[in-house]
Parts: sequence; structure tokens; C-alpha cells
Amino acid sequence: MFNSLLSVGATIGIILGIVVVLVLVMIILVVLVRYKKCPSDKIMVIYGKISANKDGSYRSAKCIHGGAALVMPFVQSYTFLDLTPLSISVDLKSALSKQNIRIDVPSIFTVGISTDPAVMQNAAERLLGLQLKQISDLAKDIIFGQLRLVIATMDIEEINTDRDKFLEAISRNVEGELKKLGLRLINVNVTDISDESGYIVALGKEAAAKAINDAKISVAEENRKGAIGEANAQMQQRINVADAESKAIEGENKAKADIAQSKALLRQKEAEAMKLAVAAENVQAAKAKEESYAAEKEAEIARASREKATKEADVIVASEIEKRKIEIQADAEAENIRRRARGEADAIFAKMEAEARGVYETLSKQAEGMDKLVKAAGTADEAVRLIIADKMEELVATQVEAIKNLKIDKVTVWDGGQNGEGKTATANFVSGMLKSLPPLDDLYSMAGLKMPKIVAPEKVDPENKE
Repeated sequence: MFNSLLSVGATIGIILGIVVVLVLVMIILVVLVRYKKCPSDKIMVIYGKISANKDGSYRSAKCIHGGAALVMPFVQSYTFLDLTPLSISVDLKSALSKQNIRIDVPSIFTVGISTDPAVMQNAAERLLGLQLKQISDLAKDIIFGQLRLVIATMDIEEINTDRDKFLEAISRNVEGELKKLGLRLINVNVTDISDESGYIVALGKEAAAKAINDAKISVAEENRKGAIGEANAQMQQRINVADAESKAIEGENKAKADIAQSKALLRQKEAEAMKLAVAAENVQAAKAKEESYAAEKEAEIARASREKATKEADVIVASEIEKRKIEIQADAEAENIRRRARGEADAIFAKMEAEARGVYETLSKQAEGMDKLVKAAGTADEAVRLIIADKMEELVATQVEAIKNLKIDKVTVWDGGQNGEGKTATANFVSGMLKSLPPLDDLYSMAGLKMPKIVAPEKVDPENKE
């Protein structure tokens, strides 16, 4: 009896052991089968009876990106959301801008399901079970509406030039709406922007024309600088040459001044002073002209700037181009005028310098002649007498010339006989006319000379008549 009981107990123990083993095997199999791993390109959504939130409410789903989780049998199930990016072509036509100008904005948006924990929950609730095409259509409708809204708040200039601001506004508005579906905006690519009125094309032409004009102005400015530099170099060269010549002439004059011992030294100094005065006067005149031209240049530049500022506010692109062309021509004409003025100033300076040299050479030769004359005469007084004697013929000719053309149509004389000196009235009349001229004897006496006795007999002292 006892043995049979032992046999039954052993059998029951064996059965219980087998059951326990089977249960453990089943648990292990369930764990192996229901423990799911999530690939990196998908989101695993576990739905069914999910653990409660902190506030006691149950979650509709549990989202896992990466890693693995145990899906409870009978009460939970799972599926995957694909993270593959969706490329959505949005060909927006006739969108109204802030300026009430309709524009076309073709663009390509790249979206995908977000991996942010809060946004993944929205995707699990709204996109689970949808195909990629259906998700793309939903996102496209949202993008169309938000894109129109962004364009309506911006000017065409901002959309066309400030692309960063435009794309930032699109990203901010579109992504905020896509998050409600569980999506995120990956990239925005605006391929081109156009409008019905051609306003954007006109803006492009204006920018191109401005760039071309700026380049032309830069080239003209560099050419002007090169011409000015060349003219300055030539001017400096002429100044250096003139300075060297002036120093050479000054040395020659100093050497001659050391040699000269007479009045020639004074005349030489006067000639040198006259030359320096004329040269200084010419230099000052040239400087005055140069300053005048510079002032005119500044005035022209100021006037051009004022006209430019006025026209830029009123005229269209074609007027701007024409004005720039006129300014360039005006600069070229002004530069030609300045060059001609500098050439005229140089010519005047050279002419005056040549005239001064001629005067200097004439005075120098006269000084040499006077020096030789003084040496030949022996003394300065004798030299003066020789010069006056040499000029006596001219003096006599001048006296004769004084009465040469004197016309006397009629002379009436009441002759009353001879006076105390034995002369008649007619003789006194003729003698009086001759006495109105300087006597030659007096001229010779002033020069320290005496006329020959055959020409002018010696005067008799009236108080000592014999």
C-alpha cells in the first residue's frame, strides 16, 4: 500500500515537473517570438493595452525608434512606420504677394516622419496604416496653404533677393503644421520664381545693368588715375629740368658777377631780378590756373553727385544707364580740358622763360660792349662822351624832324627897320623859331664836348666887347 502511494506520488511529481518545464519552455518561446527589434529606418508602434500615463490615462500607442521591446501576447500588437523621406513637388501658380502681384513659385519639399518622441505619437495616431502616397498628398495640401500664406506676407524683392529669409519663413510655417501630422520638414528647394507682369525679370535686368555700369565706372576711374599719374610724372620731370637749368644759369651769373667791375654788374643784377620776377609771376599764374581747374573739377563733381541723387529718385532703369554714360563722357571731357590747360600753362611758361633768356642775353652783350667801350676810352666819362657823339646825328635829325612838316601859308611882316643889334624884324622872326629848338652847342656842352669852330664860332662876352 505504502509502495503504491509512493509510486503515485512519484508519478505526480514527474508530471508536475514536466508541466513546469513545458510552461517554462512556452514562456521562453513566447518571449523569443514576441520580443521585437526595431530597424533604424522605421518606427515600431505598439498598440493595444499600454501602460498608463502619470495622470492615470492610457496611451493610445507606444512608439520606439531603435532598440527592441516585448509585445505582450493577446493584449498588444505592433506595426511599423516607414521613415523613408518623401519628395513632394509643389508647383504653386499665381500666388498673391504683399504687393498684389501674382507670382509662380515652383519648389520641391522633402518631408519624413519625425523621430521626436512627442511628434512620433502624432504620427502613430494619424498616419498609421496609410501608404506613402497618401501621406505625401496630406503633406502637399498643408504645404500649398502655408506657402501661399508666406508669400502673401512678403514683397517680391524680399522673396527674390533674400532667399534665406524666405526659406526660413516657409520652414517655420510649414513645419509647425506638419508636426501636427507627425511629420518633419527635411529640406526646401525653390527652383525658380517668376511673375505674370515680368517684374522679377526687370529687377534682374536692373541688377545686371547696375553691375555693368559699376564695372565701366571702375575702369574709367582707373584710366583717369593712370592719366593723372602720367601727367604728374611729366610735370615733375619738367620741374626738375627747369630747376637744374635755373641752378646752372644762376652759377653762370654768379661767375660773371664776380668778373664784372663796373656798371655792367648792376645791369646784370637787374636783368637777373627781372628774370626771376617774370618766372615767379608765371609760376604763380600757372598755380592759380591749376587751383582754378581743381576748384572747377570739385564743383563739377559736386554738381554731378547732386544731379545723380535727384535722377536716381525719379527715373527708370534706362535713364540711369544714360545718366551714367553722360557722367563718364563728362569726366573724359573734363580730363581733356585739364590736359589742354596744363599744356597751355607749360607753353606760356616756356615762352616767358625764352623771352627772359633773350632779354638776359641782350643785356649781357650790352654790358660786355659797355665794358669794352669803357676800357677803350680809358674812363667812364670819356665813354659817355663817345656814346653821345655817336648819337649826335640822331639828335640833329630829331631837331630837324621837329620843324620838318611845319607849314606856313603866309607870313606878314611889318618891318620897321633894324634894331639895336642891326637885325630886321624878319631876321628876328626866323631866328626866334630856331631858338625854340635846343642849340647844338648846348647839347655838346652838356655832354662835356665842344663843337668845331667852323660849325659854331665861340661866343663873345657882351660885357667884354672889343
